[in-house]
Amino acid sequence: MHVTTDANAPWLIAGLGNPGPEYAMNRHNVGFMVADLLAQRVGAKFKRAAKAQAQVVEGRIGAPGPASRRVILVKPMSYMNVSGGPVTALRDFYKVPTEQIVAVHDELDIDYGTLRLKLGGGDNGHNGLKSMTKAMGPDYHRVRFGIGRPPGRMQVADFVLKDFSSTERKELDYLVDRAADAAEALIIEGLERAQSTYNS
Repeated sequence: MHVTTDANAPWLIAGLGNPGPEYAMNRHNVGFMVADLLAQRVGAKFKRAAKAQAQVVEGRIGAPGPASRRVILVKPMSYMNVSGGPVTALRDFYKVPTEQIVAVHDELDIDYGTLRLKLGGGDNGHNGLKSMTKAMGPDYHRVRFGIGRPPGRMQVADFVLKDFSSTERKELDYLVDRAADAAEALIIEGLERAQSTYNS
């Protein structure tokens, strides 16, 4: 699917997760981790959005000049399974085309640390994506961060709401950094070039 982007409209990157310190290091919160890093990179702190149940940062990514892009970073504060409401409210407020929205989320069906970038598609049982798709349709970009499948008979819900293991944490900072790079590349260079670099 080829997407025509609107150079005058900002991009919106929604890091998906659950609010509150008890969830901070959960596998399900990797979207928040990537959003926090992107906020550091643009040199701004998340603030409460006046228009939605979310925290927001506005900034620019890319080299200074005409090639840089305005971005709105969003962390919905509504809990994962109702992420669509805050994201849609901010999409409307900032007049962002749906094709210029990027959801950053955990993905069970790919190995830990593997990234996959794509546009559109199903939600694969992910409640955050399910909520976003219900609110705005499926035609937004995704940065899928692999967390692998639960071991043994562990339930999926238990697995995603557990913290990354000590072994996983050794690589986590590097992998979050790479996912943030991938989100930036998607916006600056376009989906196909970003996929060829990051769809490992």
